[in-house]
Amino acid sequence: QVQLVESGGGLVQAGGSLRLSCLASGRTFSTYGMGWFRQAAGKEREFVAHISWSSGYTRYADSVKGRFTISRDNAKNTVYLQMSSLKPEDTAVYYCAAGRQVTISTMRGYDYWGRGTQVTVSS
Repeated sequence: QVQLVESGGGLVQAGGSLRLSCLASGRTFSTYGMGWFRQAAGKEREFVAHISWSSGYTRYADSVKGRFTISRDNAKNTVYLQMSSLKPEDTAVYYCAAGRQVTISTMRGYDYWGRGTQVTVSS
C-alpha cells in the first residue's frame, strides 16, 4: 500500500514558477513509476509527466514540454514537478500517482493516487 500526499500548490502570476512535491509512504516507493496529472474545472483529468522508478526515463505532455521537469528522490520517497513559465491554462488540481505497470500518457496502471494540490495561474 502506498499513500501519496501532494504539496506546493498555490497562486502564481503568469510566467512564474512553482515546485510541487509528492511524498509517498511505504518502503516500496523506489519500485514504482510515478506520474503527475492535472484536472482543470469542468475538464477531464489529463497526463502531465511520468518518471520511471530509476529516473532513467521521463515523458511529458506536449503542452508542458520544455517548461515542466519531473524528478524523484527515492531516498526521500518524494517525486517533484518543477513548473516554470506558467500559463493561465496550467490552472488545475495537480495529482501524483504511482504504478508498477503503467501505460505512459494515460491513467491506466496507476494504482495509487494522492488527493491533489491546487495550482492557480493568474494572467
